[in-house]
Amino acid sequence: MASGSSSITIPEGFTLHTENTSHILISSKDEAFLNPVQEFNRDLSVACIRVWSEESDKDKETKWRQAQDKKAKREAEADQKEQKRPKSEGGQPKPVQSVSGAQGEITLPANEPGPVGKAKEYRPYKFVLLEALSATGLRSIRYAKEIPLVRYVIANDLSASATAAMKRNVDLNGLGPAPDSTEEMVPPDEKTPTRISHGLTLGKVRINEGDACALMYNHRTEKTRVDVVDLDPYGTAAPFIDAAVQAVNDGGLLCVTCTDLSVLATTNYPEKCYSNYGGVPVKAEYCHEAALRLVLNTLSTSAGRYGRYIQPLLSLSIDFYVRLFVRIQSAPIEVKKAASKTSMYYICTGCQSFYEQPLGKMVEKVHERSGSTNRLFKTQVGPPVPQKCTECSSVLHVSGPMWSGPIQDSSFISKVLEHLETNQDKYGTSTRMKGMLTVAKEELNSPFYFTPSRVAGFFHSTCPPLDDVASALLHAGHDVSRSHACPGSLKTNATRQDVHDVFRSWVKKHPVKMEKISDQSPAYQLLGKEPRVEANFKRHPRSVTQSSQVKLVRYQQNPTPHWGPGSRADSGTKRKRDDNEEIE
Repeated sequence: MASGSSSITIPEGFTLHTENTSHILISSKDEAFLNPVQEFNRDLSVACIRVWSEESDKDKETKWRQAQDKKAKREAEADQKEQKRPKSEGGQPKPVQSVSGAQGEITLPANEPGPVGKAKEYRPYKFVLLEALSATGLRSIRYAKEIPLVRYVIANDLSASATAAMKRNVDLNGLGPAPDSTEEMVPPDEKTPTRISHGLTLGKVRINEGDACALMYNHRTEKTRVDVVDLDPYGTAAPFIDAAVQAVNDGGLLCVTCTDLSVLATTNYPEKCYSNYGGVPVKAEYCHEAALRLVLNTLSTSAGRYGRYIQPLLSLSIDFYVRLFVRIQSAPIEVKKAASKTSMYYICTGCQSFYEQPLGKMVEKVHERSGSTNRLFKTQVGPPVPQKCTECSSVLHVSGPMWSGPIQDSSFISKVLEHLETNQDKYGTSTRMKGMLTVAKEELNSPFYFTPSRVAGFFHSTCPPLDDVASALLHAGHDVSRSHACPGSLKTNATRQDVHDVFRSWVKKHPVKMEKISDQSPAYQLLGKEPRVEANFKRHPRSVTQSSQVKLVRYQQNPTPHWGPGSRADSGTKRKRDDNEEIE
């Protein structure tokens, strides 16, 4: 098939949708759901999975070379011992030669090939990706075409009409089965290749029609696990998480999208959020970061049941959804640390101050004589605050439990940015990717952010410039960063009391009319306290971070009128028994 879309014949009743180098046909009957707004999501996913695959391949190559060196060393040592043995028959021991290897100099018998001569060539590791909810198959097609180390992609959907659309689109892009005389064939549920003659070569995108959870549960054994699982549902990913964390190989990648921010990022439906994610949402301006932490906690608790733990690589709140990239590993000792990375939060209803209550803590004790380290896991005792906020005396509401550990891996994000720098022409949303990834890379690991305008509103004062607030916190010895989740926001490891002291110092220079403030309001309580330290608003050298110099494109440019999320596809999910009765 020609690479250009101009050579594609478009059947009647279909329209052609092109994204990067991939093309799909969209039916006017809405047989499968496609959201064009998610182009940024797909671009980001291609870049992250590609970088993960390349880094994973490098690690495997390093381990392979180390194993080859050890094998060569063992063989050399065995040959040396053989040379030193007394001979039962006449003759002299064979002369020896020295060969320099990765592990140092290795002595081998002369005139025999050394490790270099008989070393095997490393074959790059090709990984298997499972997309549990594929719809049109566009995401799977892009993965297969744009990520070099993909072995094959399993594209699944429960809807018969969606799988029919997938087959049509996969064939359109030349990724389906093809006739061949003799080929190596690997079924989706097996890892061992089998030779077939005069059959079909399974395509790079392999379509499966069935329940997503059942498919992933069928891949939960060590021999059948896949390397990457991608969950991109219409709504919440909660029903699929338990199966997904079991289906991923050790060191593999789990990619999760949740579009139900009306549940995750507000307190309109706390009972629904708890039933889906096992936690209560936050009612504060930083609710979008709390949404990320609620989903991460669900992933962590689900993985922990099976002796596995998560390592968040990239966690983003984008438009109307959250997108997370998490590495899955198995290690009992790391699972035990999960409680110390999980917290409840007491949120003030007046000034939005938050108080963290970790569920557990890990204490390391070093033995005086042996020097060995013992890890003790304990529960935390008592809430961190009284019944009312210590800053403004307003009542508190409880949120969580949620993930309180790091949500970004700056090293991984740096590698994604390096990849993006040399491949900008391959991503239609590269400008937005660069901006958001740069901010995420610089984010502090401390939970939650604030915006000066919101805090100034609590004080009923004028709003200080963002740079002044950042400089004051830096001069006070605290760290400061931006947050990707909200424009004009700051993250800091300072307490909310330290932040309020900065604003109290600002109010001294820019007075507030106290006669207009009720003595029963939170603002009255906040203004009634003196700052413990006078803030220094002089510009700090580190006030302007790298992200502030990068234009953060938060929303995509609409290429066509009425461009945005469409209605959910309902064909294929129901079948009619007769004209008057519908059954699921």
